[in-house]
Amino acid sequence: MFSSKPHVEQTDPPRSPRETLPTMYDLPSEDPNEPGLPDEYHYLQPQLLSATFRLSDYAAEEVFTAGDLNIYYDVRHPLWHKRPDWFAVLGVPRLYDKHDLRLSYVIWQEGVSPSIVVELLSPGTENEDLGKTQRGSNQPPTKWEVYEQILRVPYYVIFDRYTDQLRAFNLVANEYQELDLTEPRIWMPTLNIGLGLWQGECRGINRQWLRWYDAAGNWIPTEAEQLASTQQRAEQLAERLRAMGIDPDEV
Repeated sequence: MFSSKPHVEQTDPPRSPRETLPTMYDLPSEDPNEPGLPDEYHYLQPQLLSATFRLSDYAAEEVFTAGDLNIYYDVRHPLWHKRPDWFAVLGVPRLYDKHDLRLSYVIWQEGVSPSIVVELLSPGTENEDLGKTQRGSNQPPTKWEVYEQILRVPYYVIFDRYTDQLRAFNLVANEYQELDLTEPRIWMPTLNIGLGLWQGECRGINRQWLRWYDAAGNWIPTEAEQLASTQQRAEQLAERLRAMGIDPDEV
């Protein structure tokens, strides 16, 4: 029998869905061990990271980036895995056999660990991301332990989108040391690239986003931004030619 009492108290005018509707973290999946499913931000932010991650020392086909993809890290326990919000591996083929998309990343087959992992804090995962959880001897290690002690990822970045707090850890002498950030930017000398907070619009949403920048401090453009910039320059040149009495279509 259904109760006539509404689950959420109604108001006049109605409250915003942001206040009243449950989130993915309030309603976890059918798996009781699943803390909740990624929200929309967890899809958009990794896409922007991949779209602006371009290295001067590596060709695009020699860099693999992914978001929410399983990393299998222990051949003795082949089902154990971690699923970073975003990571990048250098010096491996971006595609299987130059044409197939990856379905996972298996360390004992690839032989190369990620150079950077980014975790986006969310309700229910904060303690795990920050290495504050404890596991029993028969349980898989925590994310922190895997990134620091097993994969030995040189750079581990954590971003809290609710407070816009950016934290970064560098692997020094076999353990993570937090970097002292005087501004929300991290230069990574071994990768020759930096990561920082950029205020701008991504997929119609204007907010602070994580984005890569180059050695000159310039934000690295996406392919769409590059194309738009090229078209704008072409239009400006055409206007100057017309002002000089020259038809740009005949040049």
